[in-house]
Amino acid sequence: MKLSTEQFNALEHELDSVKQQVQQQLGDADARYIRRVLLVQRLSALSGRVLMVLGFITPWLWLAGVLLLALAKILDNMEIGHNVLHGQYDWMNDPVLHSKRYEWDIACDAGSWQRTHNFEHHTYTNIIGKDRDFGYGLLRLSNDFRWRLRNLWQGGTYLLLSMLFQWGVSYHELAAQRVFAGKKKADRHTQVSDSELKKAFFGKGARQLVKDYVFFPLIAGPMWLWVLCGNLLANLIRNLWTSTVIFCGHFTKEVYAFDAKECEGESRGQWYYRQMLGSSNFTGPTWLHILTGHLSCQIEHHLYPDIPARHYPAMAKQVHAIAAKYGIPYNTGSFVKQYSTVFGRIMRYSLPGGAKAVKAL
Repeated sequence: MKLSTEQFNALEHELDSVKQQVQQQLGDADARYIRRVLLVQRLSALSGRVLMVLGFITPWLWLAGVLLLALAKILDNMEIGHNVLHGQYDWMNDPVLHSKRYEWDIACDAGSWQRTHNFEHHTYTNIIGKDRDFGYGLLRLSNDFRWRLRNLWQGGTYLLLSMLFQWGVSYHELAAQRVFAGKKKADRHTQVSDSELKKAFFGKGARQLVKDYVFFPLIAGPMWLWVLCGNLLANLIRNLWTSTVIFCGHFTKEVYAFDAKECEGESRGQWYYRQMLGSSNFTGPTWLHILTGHLSCQIEHHLYPDIPARHYPAMAKQVHAIAAKYGIPYNTGSFVKQYSTVFGRIMRYSLPGGAKAVKAL
């Protein structure tokens, strides 16, 4: 459904009101919540590393350690890191939980991620040619992109990307061959030199490799191999989980892409409209929302990226009602259902043809 100018203005007003209601409620409860999550994350990481070393007693302790470390890495990546780096808790002025100070436990430098994600992806969501997150330059996800022979095996490419997801995210700002090989410059809204980009990529990546695969194995003594393998497995679990969550929020069957010319000079209401059509939610219990960083409510996150994410499930009810009022599709479903459509989309566009995803505003 294409809305009129008056409807776009009304949509903007109603969605702004939802945000304002939540902003007026922010306070101690939000601060206590994120600090509790941070405490759980740190205790999980510490317990996990200790239990892996105690794996000589029984392999079950090692396995428990791996799972706790994976939990810690997921919480750090999703509910803490992703949300803190969006500035959701800057109002607390906490020495750790601030978007300018937090550095997360993944290969990607926090500042690099903020430039490509906070600005590029959230500003140009699903605009063909401007949002490099739409397929990450590796996957063809609509007929808006020309089919190439390499797309035939993009199911395998997707699996490899998921397994190495933290490295794919880290490499993203280098724009793969364009910047790294010096073929051409990537479009950037900040004045960051190529040498700085490479320093961020190699510097942060090296620190992560040394921490997980040199330092902790060395201090484990005779259990070094168990700890090394445990760290590798914990990182793999985190990578697969975060990749799956992000793909379910962006690449389900019903999400739209947009033409750059259609989005020139768009109003705030039109921007809201594009975010709603270009995102997907999935349902589940509270623990699932937490483990996804509340990106199970990706629609609300794209509408309100700087609002503490724990409010998204409640906001989703209001946003869903507003979408129904204006006849805007609200893409939601079970986790399994949404993921099945993601995989179906990847495989469908691995072959020539297919429908365009572009939606006119």
